[in-house]
Amino acid sequence: MTDSGAIALQPIVPRATRRTRVPRWLRRATGPVLLLALWQLLSTTGVLTSDVLASPGRIAEVGRDLITDGSLTSAMGTSLRRVALGLLFGTVVSVGLALFSGLFRIGEDLVDAPVQMVRTVPFVGLIPLFIIWFGIGESPKVAIITLGVTFPLYLNVYAGIRGVDSQLVEAGESLGLSRWGLVRHVVLPGALPGALTGLRYSLGIAWLALVFAEQVNADSGIGFLMVQARDFLRTDVIVVCLIVYAFLGLFADFVVRSLERVLLQWRPTFTGR
Repeated sequence: MTDSGAIALQPIVPRATRRTRVPRWLRRATGPVLLLALWQLLSTTGVLTSDVLASPGRIAEVGRDLITDGSLTSAMGTSLRRVALGLLFGTVVSVGLALFSGLFRIGEDLVDAPVQMVRTVPFVGLIPLFIIWFGIGESPKVAIITLGVTFPLYLNVYAGIRGVDSQLVEAGESLGLSRWGLVRHVVLPGALPGALTGLRYSLGIAWLALVFAEQVNADSGIGFLMVQARDFLRTDVIVVCLIVYAFLGLFADFVVRSLERVLLQWRPTFTGR
């Protein structure tokens, strides 16, 4: 209470704000930095030999050399092109099938059962067939990525369409929306969160499929670098390639998260405390 008798008001500070004194980016970076420090310590003390796993310092030197001579950037360009083509073809196929199956009952009867059957077959097991059908060039590699991308995206788009609230559809019909208007203004926006979730899954599987695809008769790409490094027992080069895979996957996930923030502004969600 003040001298004049009035009650002194104190600003209310949320508990989460009072707790958060360390910047979030610093807390998120702490774990990887500690892991790198432990790794370097084990390598320096000889507990972890270079034959098993090269030290972070050695890996940084090798990564710089690969960038300087252009071999890593060239391999990244080739791998990115393969993932982009596989993602494009997989998106077209999966979204087309999911729209046909999700919007129409006849489409569900014709499409969904075969898709569910094929998706249970591991796409890696189809590599020998793809080599027989498409040869050993770029086509089987893109086909493997396309197949890996197709099913998670199909499932999420289909589930998003069928998960639209029926009361919203009835409200749209009451307002006089045509069939196409319902699809455009009600069904597709309602299915968008599921579609973006499926895209995130698909991107992750695309990089996984790329690893398998580039192990088969590849003469370029990050997987080709890894195969060469394996033949010469270069664990440092292998780790550099794995780090590149990880950062490319992380960047792809960042792009999709940014798309979610832009396209789903109309749907505020819980962001944690």
